[in-house]
Amino acid sequence: MGITSALVLYAVIWWMCFLIALPIKVQTQGDLGEIEPGTHAGAPEHHHTKRKAWIVTWVALVLWIVIAGIILSGWISLSDMNWFDRALPPL
Repeated sequence: MGITSALVLYAVIWWMCFLIALPIKVQTQGDLGEIEPGTHAGAPEHHHTKRKAWIVTWVALVLWIVIAGIILSGWISLSDMNWFDRALPPL
């Protein structure tokens, strides 16, 4: 795995974790009972984005180490993920 592949893998893992973490513990305007006129009650009031980004950074780092280790060790290779040849009957 090259440097670019490692960085792309980390970026994909980070964004996936970040998008999963975004709706966790969001306090909406409806929850707090302070709805601004012209906004939806489900609009976030306190979303703690910076804290979530730091947590996701460390979680993504741990996941990246595990996944990169599996890829570099050769335990799972690209040929193991070739499901098209397995699904077709032999000719």
